[in-house]
Amino acid sequence: MTLKIGEKVFIITLRLIEKDLRRHIVGEVLESTDMTARVRGYAFVYDDASGDFMRREEVRTRIFSLTDAVYIINLLPGETVLEDISYQADDKNQRMITDGKTFQMNVSEFSARN
Repeated sequence: MTLKIGEKVFIITLRLIEKDLRRHIVGEVLESTDMTARVRGYAFVYDDASGDFMRREEVRTRIFSLTDAVYIINLLPGETVLEDISYQADDKNQRMITDGKTFQMNVSEFSARN
């Protein structure tokens, strides 16, 4: 088994074409096999108007293929508070996700507005 029940994850869906929706998920693994994972958490979608990722308020449960190359799955520390995750810019204008407490991760290859 690749992912364990209870692990927290940050999943990036890669865009296949430039106009594809930019979508990220933070959540907790509910079930996992060698090929799929059921994750419950929050979706973030990029808003072109503001240049930021906006969190969808409702909790979602999604099934992800662990064999599909369109997903980048990052493991988060167990103490990460998923409900508090937001996108911020650091002092170098790099985009990061943080729970504002114990966790932060740089998620930008360029500036916070890319």
